[in-house]
Amino acid sequence: MDKIYHILTLVSIGIYWLLVALVTFRIVFKKRAVSVSLAWLMVIYILPILGVFCYFLFGELNLGRKRAERAKAMSPSFGEWFTQLNHCQAHITENMGAHIYKIDELCNHRMGIPALSGNTLALQRDPKVILNSIITDIEQAQRSIRMVFYIWHVGGLADAVASSLIQAVKRGVNVKVLLDSAGSHRFIKSHWYQMMKDAGIQIVQALEVRPWRIFLHRLDLRQHRKIIVIDDTVAYTGSMNLVDPAFFKQDSGVGQWVDIMVRLTGPTVNVLAAIHCWDWEFETGVREFPQIPQCRIDDGLPRHPIQVVPSGPGMPEYLISQALILAIHQSNQSIRITTPYFVPSSELLSALKTAAQRGIRIELIIPHKNDSTMVKWASRSYYGELLDIGIAIYEFYGGLLHTKSVVIDQQFCLVGTVNMDMRSLWLNFEVTLAVDDIEFTQKLSRLQDEYIEQSYPVTDEEWQKRPHYNRLLERIYYLFNPLL
Repeated sequence: MDKIYHILTLVSIGIYWLLVALVTFRIVFKKRAVSVSLAWLMVIYILPILGVFCYFLFGELNLGRKRAERAKAMSPSFGEWFTQLNHCQAHITENMGAHIYKIDELCNHRMGIPALSGNTLALQRDPKVILNSIITDIEQAQRSIRMVFYIWHVGGLADAVASSLIQAVKRGVNVKVLLDSAGSHRFIKSHWYQMMKDAGIQIVQALEVRPWRIFLHRLDLRQHRKIIVIDDTVAYTGSMNLVDPAFFKQDSGVGQWVDIMVRLTGPTVNVLAAIHCWDWEFETGVREFPQIPQCRIDDGLPRHPIQVVPSGPGMPEYLISQALILAIHQSNQSIRITTPYFVPSSELLSALKTAAQRGIRIELIIPHKNDSTMVKWASRSYYGELLDIGIAIYEFYGGLLHTKSVVIDQQFCLVGTVNMDMRSLWLNFEVTLAVDDIEFTQKLSRLQDEYIEQSYPVTDEEWQKRPHYNRLLERIYYLFNPLL
């Protein structure tokens, strides 16, 4: 019997090391950032068995066979739809600012999406104003409502939005709602979810999480976009989930979430509608395109060109990351960033360092308290090198600052759903607006001023006095940065 146990032990060890060797070769030969490969190698060697298991779950961008085939089949048709927009009057390249012109070139060449003029924008910052504005627009809907959100949470005015959608369906409005299965899991289990389905709302779980699917597709790949399109004439996007902050994560200890949304009219609305159609077909297989926008631009009206920059599996890789880095490299005076999660890729970090070394004034505003402990310590692991090259860091004390915004030279901005971490920039379904509108940009900049007033600057002198325990946690989580 001892010999049998001995043989079984040797066989088990042999099988395990063979598995580790195979996964190691898989990691080494997979084309990805070196930092990511090294992080995964560290995980599988430090965490026996568990590390290999985690790699199979989270290590590769596995959409599942059906979704991968669907995404491949969708791309040509959506590319043709987007390309048509290049021939309409709203695509006016000669009047574009320098910042958005280059991003228009990038998005046009990679996905066929042009920057379009003739839009109006309203920056909304108060959650009650945002939710009431959404409800008002839903109440006026006549034909269609498209929505996609990472989180829908029961309570407060969020329930009023659900009620207004039910009333819209009763008026004959076609309502399609796409919710991330993980982010909205509590809402999906609530009575509101079933009430909406029973009323006739087409409500679908994106990237559904099921125990038996854990080896069929990557579990931490999420639908993180926030888009509302009403009658293809009004749209919303930004950082705010479909939640009433007064009823959302009140026991998390980070304070109320602080967000913004942008309300749009004009041809860019139809582009956001097309992004929703992409997501809907990706999840359901049902194809539908919005109408081509009315592209006539009246003389004398503001141009307000906007570039919609989407990213996610099945779309051109790293498109938002490229647009962000391109904007940073074009800066001439200043860059100001607000983000709840700052775990930059090596490319983004290098772009920020280069800008700072060119003499660009860079300010980073992030929350003092974070709902993710790992991200909190990983973010702080960068403080030292950022402070050394003159980048100003402010920690926001007015709640969990969830706004994702970048203001360049007080003239150009990016605003949307993407965090400054590798999960958002490399993996998730995200959308960002690149806005070439000085008036809107300066409103956003003034809001960032208010964020700074509710923040404390992190000084190099104080940072050097932090406890050794903090330094240890920073170094540990720094090693896992590529996987966060």
